[in-house]
Amino acid sequence: MSMFDRDTWQEIVSTLGKNRLRTALTACGVFWGIFMLVIMLGFGHGLETGVKKDMGGFATNAVYVWGERTSLPFKGLPPGRDVSFTNDDIAAIRERVDGIEHLAPRNQLGGWMGGDNVTRGRKTGSFSVNGDMPDFQYVQPMRFDRGRFINALDIEQRRKVAVLGNRAIRALYEEGEDPIGTHIQIQGVYFTVVGTFQTTQSGEMAERQGNTIFIPFTTFQRAFNYGDRVGWFAVTARSDASAAQVETDVRAVVAERQRIDPEDSQALGSFNAGKEFKKIGNIFGGINFLVWFVGVITLLAGVIGVSNIMLIIVKERTKEIGIRKAVGATPAAIMAQIIQESTLLTAIAGYIGLTAGVAALELVGAAMGDGSSGMFARPEVDLRIALIATAILVVSGAVAGIMPARHAVRINPVEALRAEG
Repeated sequence: MSMFDRDTWQEIVSTLGKNRLRTALTACGVFWGIFMLVIMLGFGHGLETGVKKDMGGFATNAVYVWGERTSLPFKGLPPGRDVSFTNDDIAAIRERVDGIEHLAPRNQLGGWMGGDNVTRGRKTGSFSVNGDMPDFQYVQPMRFDRGRFINALDIEQRRKVAVLGNRAIRALYEEGEDPIGTHIQIQGVYFTVVGTFQTTQSGEMAERQGNTIFIPFTTFQRAFNYGDRVGWFAVTARSDASAAQVETDVRAVVAERQRIDPEDSQALGSFNAGKEFKKIGNIFGGINFLVWFVGVITLLAGVIGVSNIMLIIVKERTKEIGIRKAVGATPAAIMAQIIQESTLLTAIAGYIGLTAGVAALELVGAAMGDGSSGMFARPEVDLRIALIATAILVVSGAVAGIMPARHAVRINPVEALRAEG
């Protein structure tokens, strides 16, 4: 019996169609298993993509450090002291900590999450005004539409220049107007726009960065009477260095200079982007494992149903199988037909489930419009996953038919004829 023989497949279809309700109910198990697997994988992928995109504006080897309050006394100093940084602290970190690739001290009008009114002619708006170094563009990557970012000459000469985010552009300029070379006013000080940028983040982080205006760090300190104060700073580790070790060394240098107890964990705050990315990766690795486990178990339940129904079909066809063996049908031919029947039933049910799952994901994606909603991106299943699911279907169908096929092979022709009288 050839698997490509037309008569063979017509016979298989006829056999499965004799009891359509039973066949349909059996197929439902496989349909539901593959449908749920596709849906869970699609939504899991959407959540993972959304979270990673939301953090896409951070360098994965970046560490942010800021001052808080001491919680322990140290060398005669009481607890509860506010920790603040200066330019000398940044110089000491640059000199004493190995493994640093970029070091970016930062200031912001109004402090972290603060804002300030910025005007241009009759237009005004509240934006995050940051004093930054050129290195910050490597700590928090961005895409430049026009012009450039802050450079070394801006820092050295304390130039009054500014780089605007896309949302600030929309608020202060008419559509199609070129901002480069124009002037904006911040607390009575005029700045020349030298660049505009788009954020690489999404959601709330994208909105925040789009409302950001960057000016040179040294200009910020002089123009707004900050002296040598530093609000907080960011560092990135070299490719041959550990970001975690850089973070530890930076905290040690700052603790020594600020006279902080080495055991005081509350005096300094820090955020290690690499650690957070690793945590997220581990979380989604666990989620993907759970999705595959639940999906495969659900599919396995459907496959067991197919196997059971094939056993019933084999018992109903005991006389037919006995006659086939009596007239010379080989065990391989008997097994092949049973396995082909189970594979066909599983493949059809699974394909419908796969198609329905992909269609459901497309409908959800279309309803989302731009393909993202907060930390959740458009759910989808890539070609690789579809191919894996297809392979699982084929293998599952074959496995489902093995036990019934072996039972069919063990049928004795004489006993089969007697049983059917």
